[in-house]
Amino acid sequence: MASTILRAVGGALAAELGTFAERVRAGVVRITNGRGAGSGTIWHEDGLIVTNYHVVPGERAKVTLADGREFPGTVVANLPERDLAVIRVAAAGLPALPVGDSTALRVGEIVVAVGHPLGVPGAVTFGIYSGTGPIEGGARNGRHFREAILADIELRPGNSGGPLVNARGEVIGINAMVMGPRTALAVPSATVVR
Repeated sequence: MASTILRAVGGALAAELGTFAERVRAGVVRITNGRGAGSGTIWHEDGLIVTNYHVVPGERAKVTLADGREFPGTVVANLPERDLAVIRVAAAGLPALPVGDSTALRVGEIVVAVGHPLGVPGAVTFGIYSGTGPIEGGARNGRHFREAILADIELRPGNSGGPLVNARGEVIGINAMVMGPRTALAVPSATVVR
């Protein structure tokens, strides 16, 4: 009896997680800039995409949606010191991800990162929110992290610019840097909104 219940609960949980991941993956794009690739987060359905400055240090990039469509992207704003950039593509009705309040996060919450690490499209990884605050030293590689989300989560090159979401699928950060094994930094959604 117990094994039957566990199988039923496990099956339902697996289905829910799969649906959750599919929904978030739809709002993540691949960005190539001629030298490398990273990820981006669809911020608004009218073609506004948020990513890291180090993913698109130039003025243009190619954006590939989860459904395979490709668009030329134009950088319309950047903030190198916060490692943020905004790209616009000529498209409408894109699957924008809902934006959550990073200031409402509680230590220990489950977080999920989605991106294109090492060329793997739409990879998903789970972890735990560890805290928000200044990072010792203040800057790394010219990037300031006076406000940063620290998460116990596995990221790889190519995750940069992709979303860090809470268990409700709301973007609470933009993945920015791998600090070590299972330690990553993200720019808080509150910083992006500001």
